Amino acid sequence: MRATQYFISTTKEAPSEAELVSHKLMLRAGLIKRLGSGLYTWMPLGLRVLRRVEAVVRDEMNRAGAIELLMPAVQPAELWEETGRWAVFGPQMLKIKDRHQRDFCFGPTHEEVITDVVRREIKSYRQLPLNFYQIQTKFRDEIRPRFGVMRAREFLMKDAYSFHTSKTSLADTYQTMYDAYTRIFTRLGLTFRAVAADTGAIGGSASHEFHVLADSGEDLIAYCPDSDYAANVELAEALAPATPRAAPQETLREVDTPKQTTCEDVAALLDVPLARTVKLVAVMAGEQMVALLLRGDHMLNEVKLGKLEGLADFRLANEAEIRTAFGCPPGFLGPVEIDRTRIKLIADRTVATMSDFVCGANKAKFHLAGVNFGRDLPEPDFVADIRNVTSGDPCPDGKGTLQLCRGIEVGHVFQLGSKYSQAMNATYLDESGHAQVMEMGCYGIGVSRIVASAIEQHHDDRGIIWPKAMAPFLLVIVAIGYAKSESVKTAADTLYKELTAAGFDVLLDDRDERPGVMFADAELIGIPHRVTVGERGLKDGVIEYQPRHAEPRQSGEAQKIALAGATEFLTGVLGD
Repeated sequence: MRATQYFISTTKEAPSEAELVSHKLMLRAGLIKRLGSGLYTWMPLGLRVLRRVEAVVRDEMNRAGAIELLMPAVQPAELWEETGRWAVFGPQMLKIKDRHQRDFCFGPTHEEVITDVVRREIKSYRQLPLNFYQIQTKFRDEIRPRFGVMRAREFLMKDAYSFHTSKTSLADTYQTMYDAYTRIFTRLGLTFRAVAADTGAIGGSASHEFHVLADSGEDLIAYCPDSDYAANVELAEALAPATPRAAPQETLREVDTPKQTTCEDVAALLDVPLARTVKLVAVMAGEQMVALLLRGDHMLNEVKLGKLEGLADFRLANEAEIRTAFGCPPGFLGPVEIDRTRIKLIADRTVATMSDFVCGANKAKFHLAGVNFGRDLPEPDFVADIRNVTSGDPCPDGKGTLQLCRGIEVGHVFQLGSKYSQAMNATYLDESGHAQVMEMGCYGIGVSRIVASAIEQHHDDRGIIWPKAMAPFLLVIVAIGYAKSESVKTAADTLYKELTAAGFDVLLDDRDERPGVMFADAELIGIPHRVTVGERGLKDGVIEYQPRHAEPRQSGEAQKIALAGATEFLTGVLGD
């Protein structure tokens, strides 16, 4: 592609509303243009990147045995009413009416549509298993669209849905999809982790998220550097301490804490480690007051708590409820001498092994020190893992310790089970001629989000650094003075034609621009390799080659190469 026949629209500055690096660079490089809140036009350069991601995704999905189709973006309300999601999906769903006042939505996802297709087409167990996928535009009316295409309202997604006669068959396809996703993100040159995840509202029996590791990620991931273990912090198990509870060494005593209402402030006042303090979090489970005990430096994990019996719909207690139950304001709550007939006490595993700890005294401006279970208060009613893991916690697989990092979710796989097939009566006839409900799997990839995630992971102060598989062009030929020098024009055209004929995507920058402008654009756009053709070098029979960044067997520094052997040299470099 010649730059003079293409469309390149770079800018030096990004709009003030752009926050993430990826948003800024995509706008500056002219990959996208904002149309409205959470709505973007993919410009020619950006579309080339998007199509490259699509190509890898499609190739691996086909390799995994999935069958591509394309479902309507606009969906009738009747399908969503069958599963009950029309009323409960929430304001993210963009609902519309046609000229006959019939209800439709712009699809945020396609479980209902594909289930309708399958229930109409599949009759016998002999036709299963099946795995259908599409690459389709989705719309979710985000309350606060932000970060460019990272959290846009309209986005491109690959979604796949599998149908089975048994949970065993579902598990087999789930693993096939897991492996396909691993290949996809590896081929795209991304550093990622597959993490065990909570199934959430979508339901199902198993779930993994695929996260691109980046400091800007919204999700916190726990992983073990010494094993393959990784999990979203919502799901990562915090093991009970291996050391049993020590015998009491201190006497119970009341300490004056006139202004200290947090564990951090109390620990500082008493000159004790924060890990020696215990905080009480009061929640309501219906009409039941529940007191949760956590170590002062630990955070409550609401997902884990919600999975405990009777706590699925818990909420934080308000101040009036706290004063009634504990007889004091928040900030001084503790488990000693509370009315256990009215208040249920749940302790985190770590707290259950603590001795001589500090906690609230249930008395304004006072805390207790030297507190011990068994001596100063009864044992908890229940001990459970109700906290977030922290760096240094032992890994649940026993192979090391956990570390925390940020991740951007770009893929998610679910074993859905029969949630949708049951609701929509998607059945097949088994070997005995009896109707059976199908088992389902669901597998999504955020195609447009991958583009932004790659930039978050691969950039420098000059611009984007595309992995080879995603680059809009693999090589840019910067022809200095192309319109003024016949020797430059001849050398650049020859190199361009030979490399293009060899099957490489090459951009020939033949614009009448200053060299600094052309170099800056190439670096901002993120083209992995650059060749500079200029009169000065041609007089010595050389041109200059420089990779965008240091790659294997490449120094990252500019080097002179002979024009006579340039095509052979570059073919070797680009083909790596």
